[in-house]
Amino acid sequence: MTQTKSAQFTVGKLDAGMAGLLTEDYQLIEFPAVLLPKGVVLGSVVNINVDRDRDAERRQRNEFRELQEQILLEFGTKQPQAPIIRIGHTTQTWTVIEWDPLDLASAELRSLHLYRDGQRMMQAMPLTLEAANNVRAVKTTGLDVDHEYEFKIEMRTSAGVFFSNTVTTKTHSLDNLSGVCVCFGECDSQDEIENLKDTIKRIGASWTHQVSLNVTHFIARYKAGPNYETALHFNIPVVKPDWLLACEANSKLQPAIKFYLE
Repeated sequence: MTQTKSAQFTVGKLDAGMAGLLTEDYQLIEFPAVLLPKGVVLGSVVNINVDRDRDAERRQRNEFRELQEQILLEFGTKQPQAPIIRIGHTTQTWTVIEWDPLDLASAELRSLHLYRDGQRMMQAMPLTLEAANNVRAVKTTGLDVDHEYEFKIEMRTSAGVFFSNTVTTKTHSLDNLSGVCVCFGECDSQDEIENLKDTIKRIGASWTHQVSLNVTHFIARYKAGPNYETALHFNIPVVKPDWLLACEANSKLQPAIKFYLE
């Protein structure tokens, strides 16, 4: 529905695309010349009709209201969720803290920080949301043997600061070999590897096919293979099979330095 109002004007000026129109009571208004009929010159009398389109106004109000609701739903009702963490793998001197994919809603990740026993650590953490959701784990080292620790993660975002749940772990004693997790590289034969796997079972340790943050030692006789390169990248000790045999013989975790693969 529209409402129309008409008014009569006299063209008093034409200059640089603008027309000066005089009302019947000699008030001057400026009007875009491009909207005037062709052939209009100084002194021409023109009638201008002004329409109000209420239907268009209603549509615009509805569209604006819907846009506000979308903005509220996207940015006003969804908040980042606090990180959820857990202990991955623990040994005598280090542990791995894992987390579920981070949910930041529409916020931006500013930083992640690891806390140990209430103290913020100078621990390298992922710098972006993509990296944090790809890695989803961090190894913290330099822990005391046979000691209990509490960990939590602080997540700083553009929408505020969020703390994870607190998790507790206890590092192993030297005679507890259950934290040992090895990955095998190139050895003399498959029979040798199978015998080493039997040793792992006897001492209560574990082994895996793929190098990860949970691997404590990489066992090999030769410097070769993609797993060997990955172990070097992760700073995982590369030791000869004799290290594992020494652990079993002494019923205690042995220093890796004596058995490094030269």
